[in-house]
Amino acid sequence: MRYVKDVALVIRSKNAGPYELTFDLMFPDEATYNEVGKSITKDKIAALYQIEEEQVLSIIHFAPAYAVKITIVRPRPSGDLGETDVYGAQQHTPLFQLTY
Repeated sequence: MRYVKDVALVIRSKNAGPYELTFDLMFPDEATYNEVGKSITKDKIAALYQIEEEQVLSIIHFAPAYAVKITIVRPRPSGDLGETDVYGAQQHTPLFQLTY
């Protein structure tokens, strides 16, 4: 078992509107992208974020950039009372536990 964080060049999160978060994973080369990208699944993302699989809205593979974009439903809308990360920029850390 290996961690995606050990091979990814970029792991980041951001808003995708007030009700969704998006995550970007970018890899250094085609071989790494192909090996790791195919192992990123909705069930793995749902488990990491402790959400239902239906709340993982999309996993988009973009081969020209060796990147994978994941979009999930935000647990709380951006700016909602009690929400602590309006920009969604601090929500990527569970991805550090993603394995392939």
